[in-house]
Amino acid sequence: MTTAPAPAPAPRISDVPDERGRFGPYGGSYVPETLVAALRQLDEVYRRVSRDERFWEELRELERTFTGRPTPLYRADRLTAHARSAGGRGHGATVWLKREDLAHTGAHKINNTLGQALLTQRMNKGRVIAETGAGQHGVATATAAARFGFQCDVYMGAEDARRQRLNVVRMKALGARVVEVESGSRTLKDATNEAMRDWMESVEHTHYILGSVVGPHPFPLIVRDLQSIIGRETKAQCLRTLGRLPDAVVACVGGGSNAAGIFYPFVEDEKVRLVGVEAGGRSNEPGQHAAPLAFGAPGILHGSLSYVLQDEHGQTAPVHSCSAGLDYPGVGPEHSFWKDAGRVTYAVADDRQALDAFTLLARTEGIIPALETAHAIAHAVRLAGTMNDDQHLVVNCSGRGDKDVEEAARLLGW
Repeated sequence: MTTAPAPAPAPRISDVPDERGRFGPYGGSYVPETLVAALRQLDEVYRRVSRDERFWEELRELERTFTGRPTPLYRADRLTAHARSAGGRGHGATVWLKREDLAHTGAHKINNTLGQALLTQRMNKGRVIAETGAGQHGVATATAAARFGFQCDVYMGAEDARRQRLNVVRMKALGARVVEVESGSRTLKDATNEAMRDWMESVEHTHYILGSVVGPHPFPLIVRDLQSIIGRETKAQCLRTLGRLPDAVVACVGGGSNAAGIFYPFVEDEKVRLVGVEAGGRSNEPGQHAAPLAFGAPGILHGSLSYVLQDEHGQTAPVHSCSAGLDYPGVGPEHSFWKDAGRVTYAVADDRQALDAFTLLARTEGIIPALETAHAIAHAVRLAGTMNDDQHLVVNCSGRGDKDVEEAARLLGW
């Protein structure tokens, strides 16, 4: 009697992307012919070095001695007390902060730029370019370029340059040329457009250090892998400190790199609730927010298929957020995949809630967060208040707020 073969195991949600760079239906590579060879080279180099222990040893040493890793997991007692009182029940989860704001340059972005700088070195290229919104990726790219001796140009929307003047000065101090973009809405989308145009003309000697888990394959894979150090550390720190995994992990989502970095090591841990928080802006009306997972539809933006905010003609819609780093009409393809799979829940925090959380964290814990991070804090406080006393919630404190104090003061009327 013939025995039927055992059914193949169901694919794990973490087993993406495939060889074509697809996260389910999302991702891929929709680029001009001039970029195909550069992306293929990058894919081949990354696949080779990802199996090279020497590459990871060099990166780990840089993270330890240059970035200052591991970053702490901090128990936010006064924020916890506020969440419990605000929840109306008098109890709730203990809130912990993963302190990426304490990494060198003041945000998680350095995790990606150091790794991509090592890739640039292995491709024998001497120039790097980047796009930036809040300026933190620009600063991190300029920092890595200075460390490795690369020429560096950073594209930044003129409106973002106004809002983030401190980071413009930091980039120039590090030796980078900051190219302010006056086209379109003069924000992150427009800066990315110009960086892509530059790369098309300079691929032979230039590597584009894309700053988030967006864009054509293999960028979403590379950035996710390099940022996953956040989640791996968090997991180990929770096991050591709590004796178990957290009950919930919360992170803000623009393009989505800090969220992908902390979520990915937990995606197979089904009991850990994962929550991404988008920018609700002024309202739910088109053009007044930057929440493609909440209000968008699948479309192609900057070389990949993902959720995108679009108008009735399928054109990319205008967006708004008080946070320059979340002011983007698309999101990484893996976040789109996680949304459809139901593995990650996505919420929205508006400008007012984010500004309130900005001052709340500063005045309860003595930590001034980036406005991006403040969106995650706003939702985390609400969520923690609905949970039980024996539960634990971790928020990715993805960046510090030095860059935002002047804009926050303007918006708050200080």
